This record gives sequence, C-alpha cells and structure tokens, in this order.
Amino acid sequence: MKKMAMIVAYDGTRYYGFQRQSTLPTIQERLEEALFRLHQRKTGVTGAGRTDARVHATGQVIHFMTDLRIPPERWPYALQAFLPEDIQIRAAYPVEDSFHARYSAVGKRYRYRIDRGKMRNLFTRNYALHYPYPLEIDKIKEASSFLLGRHDFSAFAASGSSVKNHIRTLYDIQVVEVGDELQFTFWGDGFLYNMVRILVGTLLEVGGGRRDVKEIVKLLRSGDRTKAGITVPPHGLTLEEVLYPEGTFRLKT
Repeated sequence: MKKMAMIVAYDGTRYYGFQRQSTLPTIQERLEEALFRLHQRKTGVTGAGRTDARVHATGQVIHFMTDLRIPPERWPYALQAFLPEDIQIRAAYPVEDSFHARYSAVGKRYRYRIDRGKMRNLFTRNYALHYPYPLEIDKIKEASSFLLGRHDFSAFAASGSSVKNHIRTLYDIQVVEVGDELQFTFWGDGFLYNMVRILVGTLLEVGGGRRDVKEIVKLLRSGDRTKAGITVPPHGLTLEEVLYPEGTFRLKT
C-alpha cells in the first residue's frame, strides 16, 4: 500500500460541499465512488478542506491509500474515466506515509468574485456574486490592510464550528478589478468557518459607505460576530490552492 495525493478541481454548483453526507451529493462521495470502481473495493478519501455547498475549487488536495501500480502521471486519466464532467483530477503525486492533506497544510488561497455589471452576467452567475451597487475600491483596499497579520478573527467566524482557537494569520489580501468583476484573493495560514465570506461581506459594506474604514480594527478587537458584515453567498468562492512545506509538491493554479 502507498499513499497518493491529488490536486482536484470542481464546479461546486451541483454539490452540497466537499464532505460526504448521508443522502446528498458531495465531492467526496463522487471521488470515493470513482476510486471504488477503479479498485473494486472501498477506498476512503481525505480532503484538505471542507468546502461548503456551491463553493468551487481549482486546487483542492486529497489523499488516499492504494495498492494499484499506476504511474503518477497516469492517475488523473485513470480516475477521470469514472468522474462526472464537473470534477477534474489535475495532478497526482506519491507522498510519504506521514503526509496528510489537511494537517500537513501550512496555508491556503481563496478567491471571491463579484460581478459588478448593471445586468447579471449569465455565464458567470454560478461563479460570481452579482453586486451592481456603487463601491469605493480605495476604501476597501485600505480596510483590507488592517486585516493583515495575526489576529483573533472571532468576529469573522460563523457559529457552528467546533474550532476553539480563532487566531489566524492573513499574509496578503488582493482586491483587483478585472473587467466588470471585483476579485478578492486571500492568502492565510488557515481560515475559520465562513471567514472569507464574512470578510468580503464586511468589506463590501465599507466600500458602499455603510461602515468606516477603521471600523475593521474595532471589529477585530471585539470578537463579536454580530457586529461584522453579512455572509456573502457561497457560489462566488473558490479554493484556489493549498500550500504545503517546500519540497512536498505544488501545482500552480
């Protein structure tokens, strides 16, 4: 038996998140079904993160054990034959037994897309939040700067998580206009439940003039979720990359 890691992309529109559920379609369920068909036995999959319903990924990472003698470069093709069109294996790597898709990770990168066109873009409706309201981008960027570094992000964490430590480090936040889109990209050592979506919702309120730029500092100090902004819908969010210690593996996404 050997351990394999794979980088997986998926369109989350039809799925109820990554993690397997009893009766609802999930990404983990589809991956394990494909591995079962390939191995002719049950093969469990562990993911780097539990993306929510309708959240997408271009760089999700999984690991599993196998006894099949398939070269790493052939694994994406072998498994893809049993997967639906909205899930794609991007790369496969043999890894050490000590590797864990979730616990070996040292960081993640997420992107949230905002469609700012007057009319909703039909072709990005499943991947970007339509938000045709005036925004002051400079204020959003200034507010973002106060989020960088190591903080207690309790004010930006949804309830329902069993995680007790809410201290995380944000290395960088980029706010970029691409055509009619406003894109937020977050790099951090880890993210709390719905953290990115709450951060975006709060920054949109700053850009729309409903919050002062420096209110972000007060929110961080308060640790009070009820004082932060809305949780924006999941479909605009994409897990783009999971980072591991140098020398493990990395695929540019």
